[in-house]
Amino acid sequence: MSEILASLRSLMASHSPPLDALVVPSEDYHQSEYVSARDKRREFVSGFTGSAGLALITKKDARLWTDGRYFLQATQELSAEWTLMRMGEDPGVDAWMADNLPVEAAIGIDPWCVSVDTALRWQRAFAKKQQKLVQTETSLVDEVWKSRPPAEINPVVVHPIEFTGCSVAEKLKLLREKLKNEKTRGIIITTLDEVAWLYNIRGTDVSYCPVVHAFAIITSSSAFLYVDKKKVSAEENGIDVRDYADVSSDVVLLASDQLDSTSEVKGTVAKVTKTDTAMGNGTNEAGGNNNDRIWVDPGSCCYALYSNLNSEKVHMLQSPLALAKALKNPVELDGLKKAHVRDGAAVVQYLAWLDKQMQESYGASGYFLEGQSANKKKDLGAIKLTEITVSDKLEGFRASKEHFRGLSFPTISSVGPNAAIIHYSPHAETCAELNPDNIYLFDSGAQYLDGTTDITRTVHFGNPSTHEKACYTAVLKGHIALGNACFPNGTNGHALDILARIPLWKDGLDYRHGTGHGIGSYLNVHEGPHLISFRPHARNVPLQASMTVTDEPGYYEDGNFGIRLENVLIVKEADTKFNFGDKGYLSFEHITWAPYQTKMMDLTRLDPEEISWLNTYHGRCRDILAPYLDEYEMAWLNKATEPIGV
Repeated sequence: MSEILASLRSLMASHSPPLDALVVPSEDYHQSEYVSARDKRREFVSGFTGSAGLALITKKDARLWTDGRYFLQATQELSAEWTLMRMGEDPGVDAWMADNLPVEAAIGIDPWCVSVDTALRWQRAFAKKQQKLVQTETSLVDEVWKSRPPAEINPVVVHPIEFTGCSVAEKLKLLREKLKNEKTRGIIITTLDEVAWLYNIRGTDVSYCPVVHAFAIITSSSAFLYVDKKKVSAEENGIDVRDYADVSSDVVLLASDQLDSTSEVKGTVAKVTKTDTAMGNGTNEAGGNNNDRIWVDPGSCCYALYSNLNSEKVHMLQSPLALAKALKNPVELDGLKKAHVRDGAAVVQYLAWLDKQMQESYGASGYFLEGQSANKKKDLGAIKLTEITVSDKLEGFRASKEHFRGLSFPTISSVGPNAAIIHYSPHAETCAELNPDNIYLFDSGAQYLDGTTDITRTVHFGNPSTHEKACYTAVLKGHIALGNACFPNGTNGHALDILARIPLWKDGLDYRHGTGHGIGSYLNVHEGPHLISFRPHARNVPLQASMTVTDEPGYYEDGNFGIRLENVLIVKEADTKFNFGDKGYLSFEHITWAPYQTKMMDLTRLDPEEISWLNTYHGRCRDILAPYLDEYEMAWLNKATEPIGV
């Protein structure tokens, strides 16, 4: 790390103007949460491997900001040269720079990796000391990163209508109606999952996310896709497929209203004709659309592209595709439900296998019985179970299922103290061996052609302590409370977040992450624009029927254990006795199917309604998963879902 920092500081000093600080964010050119190996610049300079964080390098200082999910992980991964800045507890990066850097300081950024919102917010913070944001022409990190992985050439794949439920032509028509309503003549789409969703394409450019490195520009009469042309086969001629690097110059043309004149529309990747792309063309309809503004999502569009526009003619608003993508159509909902059934079967197969292995290899009392374990291998020939080997087994069970295309994120397979690291990622060289006397938490998911999955279960194969049971039960109570919520239309996830925390708060416990996120339809496992969280931006979007959202409260004790329980829910209309204010009411439908471990529950802390819900849910697990399990697995599931409290 010392050499990397020294090289960067040398480039900062020789830059024109010389830089007092350099910002290295986690994001790529599309403001992605998960990025390809060659875009992990922040990880390269800092050594911190979490998915969220921002590095700041000054002439003599190096600091890393990250959120509560990663506090413990960052303290373990950062070298002594780095100072950890805890978001929500320490000053934010903009405030810290404004207060600690000198008057008229020059702060360097790669404008492709910083959003419009972020850049403008920093500029406001810097104004009081005449500090300035400097856009570097090239990435200084890339200049230092001699072993940077090369760009991969992965094919663009058309996602069939049988899974998307909506054609590209229909999506373009609806998008152009939005453009007309907002009095704009074009929009720049930069988010990878939005480009993939709009054009019904998928790819493998980013691990775990079936997306393609691409931009899109849509006007009232044209549609453009910016991608490495080597990824597109001849029969997938693209709407108007242009080179990935052309997006910058085409934004300049868009700003001067010259882009449409360069279009040579042949069809789309999904075989859309020129007639289709003209659907919803505001300029050809009576009255026309003569407004000269360009729609840009300030939260996802990079500052580099924004800088090519006339700021007075930019319509700054969240992309209309964010909500359109989140509101799943009936085909997508059906696919998600089916994917979660197959996924639940894989999880049950895994638990049944793991239970047997823990008993045979480690003398554990097992999933069902309490008691002290032998805590040693019964014979030298028994297999060694590590966080990695067992997660590989889970992946194998998933891989045997129809439509499987890979994992949806790196499996969090964590034993004992590692489970307290919220986004723990095991590595073969350092991962822990399973221990029947420790809690085991696994948070995992898969990509299937018909849906994306995400599930967390926490189990114990030995003798859980009274404290561990109490904590597990508090998490479970919060999980049930949120999943059973009924609420009026217009309610946002910020208002619901408290439901999952109240049982924990009663014991003085809490957790540092949000409680729920949207999930894609064979797309990103984390999908907005809605979420269930204590963070203020969870107020921005109300929950609506046909959205997906996770329900995942937790509790973590550093150095001891971690507990989290997670299901995916679908927001649906609720059938209530009354309808106050004629608002209409909403509730949730669980689509994740896997048992909760009865042995980890303190049944005295559960009320009759909660026990009734658990028994009903477990009964549905048996009925739904039975066709996918063999005799041994089904016998295991029957035992795991035996009614409690009766």
